[in-house]
Amino acid sequence: MFDLIQMLDCPEDLAPILRFAHSILGILQMAVPIILIIMGTIDLGKAVLSSDEKEIKGATGKLIKRCIAAVLVFFVFTIVSLVMSLVKGTDANGNKYDWKECWQSVEGTSGKTDNDN
Repeated sequence: MFDLIQMLDCPEDLAPILRFAHSILGILQMAVPIILIIMGTIDLGKAVLSSDEKEIKGATGKLIKRCIAAVLVFFVFTIVSLVMSLVKGTDANGNKYDWKECWQSVEGTSGKTDNDN
């Protein structure tokens, strides 16, 4: 089957690395925010059950910080795309590559093999 990465003139050696990075970032983008919010909720629940105002204040602060961290982690793909758009390079033969196009082509082909339709 036609490979989009080759069509965009991305280095062939880079494609597996970008696919791996895309897969890892996809997992982290979903799992980390969920885990952070669950942990913050558990901490706040424990503080409420203890009925200590100081603990409730501290747990609320932790929950807010974890929610902010969860939002930042969720936007990692946007940050990576922005950085990739700023990076352009050449290979040993002088061919120019636009890394953002390579990254976007991997987004469209991640998890697909030559046998997939």
